Order: sequence, then C-alpha cells, then structure tokens
Amino acid sequence: MRGRSGNKGSAAVALPREIWVLVGAAFVIAVGFGVVAPALPTFARSFDVGVTAASLVISLFAVFRLGFAPVSGRLVSRFGELRVYVVGLGISATSSALCAFATTYWQLLFFRAFGGIGSTMFTVSAVSLLVRLAPPEARGRASGSWATGFLLGNVAGPLLGGLLIGFGLRVPFLAYAGAVVVALVLTGVMLRGRTGLPVSADPTAASPATFRTAFEHPTYRAALAASFANGWVVFGVRVAMVPLFVVMVLREADAWSGYALGVFAVGNAATLMISGRWSDRSGRKPPVIAGLAVAAVATGVLGLVESLPVFLALSLICGVGSGLVNPAMTAAVADVIGAKARGGTVLAGFQMAGDLGAIAGPLVAGFVAEHAGFGWAFGVTGVISALALLFWVRAPETLPAGGGVAADDSIPDCVAAEAGPTSLATSPELAPVVVPAAPSTPRKNR
Repeated sequence: MRGRSGNKGSAAVALPREIWVLVGAAFVIAVGFGVVAPALPTFARSFDVGVTAASLVISLFAVFRLGFAPVSGRLVSRFGELRVYVVGLGISATSSALCAFATTYWQLLFFRAFGGIGSTMFTVSAVSLLVRLAPPEARGRASGSWATGFLLGNVAGPLLGGLLIGFGLRVPFLAYAGAVVVALVLTGVMLRGRTGLPVSADPTAASPATFRTAFEHPTYRAALAASFANGWVVFGVRVAMVPLFVVMVLREADAWSGYALGVFAVGNAATLMISGRWSDRSGRKPPVIAGLAVAAVATGVLGLVESLPVFLALSLICGVGSGLVNPAMTAAVADVIGAKARGGTVLAGFQMAGDLGAIAGPLVAGFVAEHAGFGWAFGVTGVISALALLFWVRAPETLPAGGGVAADDSIPDCVAAEAGPTSLATSPELAPVVVPAAPSTPRKNR
C-alpha cells in the first residue's frame, strides 16, 4: 500500500445515505451536549461544592470515556456497530435524564461519569461505521462531513443552552436526553438492516483488525501521534489556556475569551470539508502534514503576542490547522483497517490517544504556564504538534490507488515492507465552544 495515491474523480462519488444519517445524528448529539455545557459547572456548584469538585464532574466524564474505550472496541467487533451505537446512545440519554433529577453532588458525579461510558460506545461504533460504509475513494469527505456535523452542533448547542438555563439549571439536561433519544430513533430506524452483521455472526467477514498488528503500521502510529497532539492542542490550549491568557496577559474582558474560542471554531469549520476532499484526491499525508505544521507554528507563537487582533488571527490559523488534520487522519486509519475488516479495538486506541492528549494537555500546559509563563506553555504545545509531524513525514501513503481499491491489505503489506519477508508468518492477526460571557469592563483600553 506504500506510495499509492491519487484520485482525481473522488468528488463524483456520492456518499451513501447511511453516512448522512450518521452526520445528522452527530449534529443532534452535539447540540444536546452543547446545551449541557454552560449549565454543568454551575449546576455542580449549586450543591455547595468548590471549583475543584465542580471540575471533577467534567473530568470524570473524560476519564470514564478513556477507560471504557477498549471495551467498546471489543463490543463493536462482537455485536456489530449499530447495536453498540444504539445502546451507547441509550446510556447517554439515561445518564443525562438522571443528572436532571440528581439531589446530591455525589449522585450528579456518578450519573455524569456513567454517561462517559455511553459516549465512548457511540463514538467508537460511529467511526467504525464510517470506516466500513464510506467508499474508499470518499473516506476523507465522509470523515469531514461527520466532523462538521459535530462542530456545527457544538456551535449551536451552547447558544441554545444559554437560553434554556433561564428556565432552570435542570432543563438543559432534559433537553440533552431528548436530543439523544431523537438521534437514537433516527439511526435505529434508518440504519436497521443496512450496516451488515457483526463479525461473530458473519461467516464472510474478514478477521477483526487488532490494535497490536495495526500498531506495526507506521501510518497508524503517526495517526496516534497526531490524535494525541490534536487532543492536546484543542483541549489543552483552546479550552484551558486561551481564556486565561486573554484575561491575565492581554487583560481583556472575559467576553473576549469566548470570542477567541469562537474564532478557532470558525477556522476549524472552514477547512474540515476542504481537508476531506483534498485527502481523497491527493492522499492522506498532504493535509495532515500541512495541518500539523500550521498548528505547530501558530500555537508555538501564540503565547508571545501582546495584541488582541494578532491573537485572534493566530487563533483562526490554529483552527485551520486542526481542521486540516482531522478528516485526513481518520481516513488514514480507515485505510489501515480496510473496508472488510472490523477494527473496533484499532479505533478505540485511536480515540484513546486523543483523550490522553485532552487529559494531559491542560495539566502540563497549566503547570508550565504557572511556573515558566504562558509563552513556554504555548511553546511546548507547538513542540507536541511538531513531533507528531515527524511521524507523518516518515509514514507511507495509504490512499488506495485511483481510489477504487480498498486498502484491506494495507496492514500486512506495510508490515512486510518494514519488517522483512518473515513478518507475516510471525505477526498475530489483525468524537465546546464556550458561550461568550456577559460583557464586563475591560481591564485595559485599546
């Protein structure tokens, strides 16, 4: 599969209806998640707990996502994507509804953490469906469309959530539960009988791809590195560091933190579909390399600026870099798995890399900022993207030749080329934009 690229006719290939169902469901789920985002910290504080305890409600959700990801991957391989997807949505809806009726902080903490299990189940199974249902020559566009659905939902959700808070802090949780039920019905009805049998019940299915063998593929290792870096940049810098930098260093009003995050989202949204089409025509590597390079440079100098307009411009550029990386990176993972195999554990590992970056980013960047300054914190984040870039420079291209041949042999082909002719005999088988705060008096006039 080394060096095979080039598909000039990918734009003419229509995406299957099932892909658009997944895109619509992603939008509905993201709207619901965004509705809860503005209310969750305040709702947690309403139980007379401190900021740290309120933050734990948010962090524990991510921890449960991370911890349950390997189990979700095995469930997908055993029972099939649609079943796991629907059950995951059911768990998420139940969790959100229970949060609305929580009477103690510990109930809220438990119910929210329980939702993390459902979140990772429907995320892993949705990406696995994208891998199998999207034509090989349109995997980039499919990934870009799905990511765009989530992004647009994350933009609309917090705005709607800010309005619903006026009716009570519990109302957004009920709205999220309702949105997830809508997505559950949408996918359960429209995808039933159209996603194939689970591997355990399908005698014609290829053996499930395993994380161990996929990890021997250099492009998969590069995807893990890029996923980790993207999680670090998006959550470590965009969510944790940007608001603090705007207020503490630029000395601007709190509202500008929300505007800076919104500018990042605009840059991200503007390039997701472009990256998908680019990766389907010219290969997965060019958009990923370009995106990581842009993110590394723009993020690395972000902490050195002293002008708000320049800071906003760089935030836009950072969003562009992130948008270039995501669809092509996901498409490359799909190429590694192939169209006939189920890769639940491979996709779970890919998701876990991003979650690890999202967890480590805020902790490391916050520590560096507190002890060495924001300039160093942003600089370290730029280095993380640059290191991921080095992985991709050496990785082989995985786009099927002419876009018409599925990359089912990409793992064994690449392992054989990297490790020698005996490798095949010894190798085992083979997913928030912050609502701007109310304007406050700027700390410094500009």
